[in-house]
Amino acid sequence: MESLKELYKIGMGPSSSHTMGPRKAADAFNRTYPQAESFKTVLYGSLAATGKGHLTDFAVKEAFYPKPVNIQWDNTTFMPKHPNALKFQALDKAGHIIGEQVAYSVGGGDVRTDDTIGKKINNVYPHTSMAAILEYTSQQRMLLWEYVEECEGPEIWDYLTTVWNTMKHTINRGLEKRGVLPGSLNLERKARRYLYKAENSPRYLRRMNNLFAYALACAEENASGGIVVTAPTCGSCGVVPSICRLIQEICEFEDNTIIRALGTASLFGNLAKANASISGAEVGCQGEIGVACAMAAAATCQLEGGDNRRIAYAAEMGLEHHLGLTCDPVDGLVQIPCIERNALAASRALDCATYALMSDGDNRVSYDDVLATMMQTGLDMNNDYRETSRGGLAKFFKEKVLRLKNDKK
Repeated sequence: MESLKELYKIGMGPSSSHTMGPRKAADAFNRTYPQAESFKTVLYGSLAATGKGHLTDFAVKEAFYPKPVNIQWDNTTFMPKHPNALKFQALDKAGHIIGEQVAYSVGGGDVRTDDTIGKKINNVYPHTSMAAILEYTSQQRMLLWEYVEECEGPEIWDYLTTVWNTMKHTINRGLEKRGVLPGSLNLERKARRYLYKAENSPRYLRRMNNLFAYALACAEENASGGIVVTAPTCGSCGVVPSICRLIQEICEFEDNTIIRALGTASLFGNLAKANASISGAEVGCQGEIGVACAMAAAATCQLEGGDNRRIAYAAEMGLEHHLGLTCDPVDGLVQIPCIERNALAASRALDCATYALMSDGDNRVSYDDVLATMMQTGLDMNNDYRETSRGGLAKFFKEKVLRLKNDKK
């Protein structure tokens, strides 16, 4: 597995695969052809289907600025290596092609080319399954966060300190803002209002209502193109930070305690990247919100005193009970149902951690099993349910809007 630095990325929302990835790919291509006078970019498959709502064109144009770029949208062609594909062409003054490359935005802001897709790069972890990690840490009498430090080196905590500070800043910005999110839905920001209601709720409801407010704050910041941390993606960026902030407030933990929990959570996100997928265009929202819930459940379980096996059990439940979740963003925006899913997945992560802590840590279905299941489920999904906005909520919401318009005529 790669370093957790490749999992927790800091960047602009609203989508790690549709915004951060294409921007990264365009930046690299631009550096390769500094002599180019202009560029052409073709977006394929899911990138084309929901790219406008995800600001893909804005990200690509910004990367090539001030040179002109012609963007073409081809949502009917799905490249065989990954549904999030884009082709760059560098042009000379006469418009002749002087360079060309196909890139794949594979999720979480990661980019691959024909030469690198499917290959393992920069592996820093010697084990490739949770079963192997649990066996090794048991033999060494080591906690999961200690295993992260052994593989990454002690300097990884400095990076995670930056990650945690960014997460906190994202929540704070989201809680302060009011108004309407950008895009065709005219969706109102709700985090500030939820926080106010949480502060005036009965004590037994306050914890959950605060959790909702924090998750909404992150997800709304992402939807507006703000700076977020992929955990594991932009679209699911609110789950892990919200649960960590809530527990820190309740238990009065130091930042170092939270940062270690983020290290543990990264193992489950990294295994999903390595052995399955965190791309909504490849496996649906189960790979985004489902994996985020697994990561948050693992962090919560550790913070509440769980041992390694109970932590793994909590993560397994967090993903297992999101199996089959489709990615069907209405109007191609990372808003409906994405924002609410962050809040509800955070609450489910808390439930999974509590359930695992009550158990003996022995469960029949392993995290490795559920990752394999998620990947196969994603491959079996119709393309309409994998970030194309052609099925599910996106389809029926659009039909309802058209029907209401026709009724008014």
